[in-house]
Amino acid sequence: MLRPWTLPLKDRVGIAPDTPRYMQIAHGLIHEIERGRLLPGEYLPSSRDLAAALEVNRKTIVTAYDELMAQGWLVSAGTRGTMVSTSLPRAAESYDDAPAPGVRAASDETEFPFLAAPDRPIAIPAGSWRKLDEGVPDPRLLPADLLPRAYRKAAEACAQERSLSYRDPRGAPALRRAVADMLRRQRGLMVSADHVCITRGSQMGVFLTARILIRPGDCVLVERLTHEPAVAAFRACGAKIVTVGLDEDGIDVSDVERACRRHRVRAIFVTPHHQFPTTVAMRPERRLRLLELARQFAFAVIEDDYDHEYHFGAQPLLPMASYAPARIIYTGSMSKLLVPALRIGYVVVAPRLIQALAYQVSLIDGMGNSITEAVAAHLLESGEVRRHIRKTAPIYRARRDAFAHSLDAALGDWIDYRVPDGGLAFWLRFRDPAMLDRIEAGAPDRGLSFADSHSYAVDETAERGLRLGFASMDEAEAREVLMTLRACAMA
Repeated sequence: MLRPWTLPLKDRVGIAPDTPRYMQIAHGLIHEIERGRLLPGEYLPSSRDLAAALEVNRKTIVTAYDELMAQGWLVSAGTRGTMVSTSLPRAAESYDDAPAPGVRAASDETEFPFLAAPDRPIAIPAGSWRKLDEGVPDPRLLPADLLPRAYRKAAEACAQERSLSYRDPRGAPALRRAVADMLRRQRGLMVSADHVCITRGSQMGVFLTARILIRPGDCVLVERLTHEPAVAAFRACGAKIVTVGLDEDGIDVSDVERACRRHRVRAIFVTPHHQFPTTVAMRPERRLRLLELARQFAFAVIEDDYDHEYHFGAQPLLPMASYAPARIIYTGSMSKLLVPALRIGYVVVAPRLIQALAYQVSLIDGMGNSITEAVAAHLLESGEVRRHIRKTAPIYRARRDAFAHSLDAALGDWIDYRVPDGGLAFWLRFRDPAMLDRIEAGAPDRGLSFADSHSYAVDETAERGLRLGFASMDEAEAREVLMTLRACAMA
């Protein structure tokens, strides 16, 4: 004789309006089995009885039972009814006092170890914020119909060429050719498509580079102030991070030499065009000395040229990769040329290393985005990118100058800075660290979000400051933001 059904399922099975009823009932029964309230070999009520208890149609219960039998939770015992599968393990303990689950939500906890995010997670906070970026272009300056037209043409071309399936993880051939052509013509890199691997932005390029270079315990040199995500990528690959100095002429090469004599250096990460975050350019004599040290101590130089195009003074120095290609791994991005959302970056290095990078791409990304890469290739080949740069460069120059005037009016008595010769951001140093503390503490209450000053510092000896992008705001917007920072400082 079957024991009476006593489980109060009606209270435990929530019927959500946007979820099929049979699915909610099935989830409720699974929950009871997992909790040990329903044991292996135990019989369930008939579909008619359970339907009456839950006040649903009998067909709903039949469908739920069929689903659970298909998944292996329940088995049919013929005329005797339906029971919990005897192949399931018994629950280790009972949870009779557990609260009713209703619609079962994902747990906030896990029962397995994982690699946690750092205290300062690399993310933009959720919610409604005015985000002060670290130097990105203004997407409002992009012609409204440019990307839609390019995407439409790219989708049609990819469909006609049957290139929407899986393909070369190095990236679309047309884009690799277009990037190589751009680098030859504008930056002096004597490369072909075989030297180019397309990535989802320069940060992915840095991470892939770390994957093929770094083994646990390898030493990587970085400046004391640098790009935190790059450092995080090296550390994720097991690197030992060693910091070196930085001044108004770029990296301290004497400090690099001292570090090389103390450690077996595997690589160094630099942003010589506009140092991140301070915006200073590495002087030619220091570039040559750094390359000499790279040859002497046999380490790789990772050159991140993240915003080469925008310069407002003299013609910028050529990338180090243009005259020392055998020692340089060169990374770049189209994010600063058009919009960050396009997610097109690249790594340039010898073809044998490109194959190694492509293998890493195949592990995490498969093949990239064929349509977006076709869009980027079209924009480069058609000259749209160059036209956009020519149009926006004078606008950004004017915004840079206006930003400097607004800085003087809002914070001039409290900060030191220099107007950058290129790039899309200012680096602000505060004479009184307490004022910087007040700004960072008060900004969230005023709806402002920006990168924490500590995020740029790799060690405690580094000077704190703020990197504020000026290009994405017009003059009125920038003035309003800076006066808000002033209010925070005076609070």
